[in-house]
Amino acid sequence: MEHWPRGIVRQYQASRPGKATVTGRPKNTGDQVPRNQLPALTAELLDADPTISAAAVTEALEVHRATAQAALLHLRADRMADLMDTDPSLTPDQAAMALGYPAAQVRRATVRAGAVLRARRAAPYLADVTHALHRQGWTTTAAPPTVHHPADDVVTALVTLDGDALVWDERPGWRTAIRGRHPLPPGAAWPPPSSRTP
Repeated sequence: MEHWPRGIVRQYQASRPGKATVTGRPKNTGDQVPRNQLPALTAELLDADPTISAAAVTEALEVHRATAQAALLHLRADRMADLMDTDPSLTPDQAAMALGYPAAQVRRATVRAGAVLRARRAAPYLADVTHALHRQGWTTTAAPPTVHHPADDVVTALVTLDGDALVWDERPGWRTAIRGRHPLPPGAAWPPPSSRTP
């Protein structure tokens, strides 16, 4: 494979016609809000204005647009799921309307809210499996696994077993993964049925 030394790449970037020589975020700058504070600060903005847009969050908190969109998506989906928990007759669209969220801003959040509800319903089962594995000595912790949403409409969970992992997906069930650190790569194909656990 052809290799370009770093010095040649930098010379090319510096001499590109019509392009700025500096690309990306300026050195030593970042989002103005630490990630662990972002949900609470975004929640305050959403409480004050249920129709707030990602652009408004970006401006108010000085974070990247994608960061603001993700924070709003997660908050709205969680709140819609909370409302549907208290009133199971509600659909995600009805929950969004009841919370004052504009339909145009919550298409992905309505999908994720359904996945959040399914994850909550699966939590006791996942806890039971983890406890059983812990009793057998196959995992060092009895704590229930954290669920993940690699796509907004999918629920997965991970149990680490001595460097390997068991991955649960709500669609096909359990499978083994030899990569305990990152066993849920986006878009990964499922292994053949013979390698799945019952």
